[in-house]
Amino acid sequence: MARTLDFQDHRRDLGDNRYVYAVVSRRARGLSIGVNLNPDKVCNFDCPYCQVDRTVPGGPATIDLDTLDAELSRLLGWVADGSLWQHPPFDTVAPALRRVADIAFAGDGEPTTPAAFPGAVARVRAARDRFGLTVPVRLLTNATMLHRERVKAALPLVDEVWGKLDAGTEAWYRRVDGTTFPFSRVLSNLAETAATRPLVIQSMFCTLGGEGPSDMEIDAWVGRLGVIAAGGTIDHVQIYTVARKPSDTTVGALSQARLEEIAGKARAVGVRAEAFGGV
Repeated sequence: MARTLDFQDHRRDLGDNRYVYAVVSRRARGLSIGVNLNPDKVCNFDCPYCQVDRTVPGGPATIDLDTLDAELSRLLGWVADGSLWQHPPFDTVAPALRRVADIAFAGDGEPTTPAAFPGAVARVRAARDRFGLTVPVRLLTNATMLHRERVKAALPLVDEVWGKLDAGTEAWYRRVDGTTFPFSRVLSNLAETAATRPLVIQSMFCTLGGEGPSDMEIDAWVGRLGVIAAGGTIDHVQIYTVARKPSDTTVGALSQARLEEIAGKARAVGVRAEAFGGV
């Protein structure tokens, strides 16, 4: 069956590519060229809302930067010469979304965990510049590794950092992100990063077993935003919910009205916020 690229399909396969894929992103508002540094599907979070099927084994953990470079260069060549939208599956993208929004480090795990992350960032930046493109290089991160020196050293080559903050309390954080990694470290990493550059906060809110985050939880989350903004710069907050089938069938989407309510609370403390529904 021919594949159609849209919001509902975020499969990270693109022909024989190992690392480079492309998805239509509602938050990026166009085609996002993805770089997956976790083909082994290993992640230090186990979010119940994640769509990655970890019951199917991943590939080798080792990152071959030459292969990554070749895959990306082929795709960027199509972007540069204007032929991208003639190649399947890109020819199925809705006309209104036929714009390349970014090159984003995302994929099947936390992209900053591999030792090859700094080298991959350098290769991606160089490839983007080599083809004369102006699309931003973005890092979508759960913020667990932003304190590491090798990660910090690579960040100047990243145009935008989108850091995850799905909770306000330790209890909800552990439920919604499925990790024992210290919440305090995530919070301090977000705050320290925002102190050095504008930071985009990405917050996934959903129901777990029919229960969504309480008003008290949301108020705690807003308080976390306030702390980060007090010592740094939050460019904006993206508030969203599930749009595709998650790995955990007990996960559900929040209504657009609830997302807008949450966004309103963020705006009330001076943070620019936008809500993205599940459709």
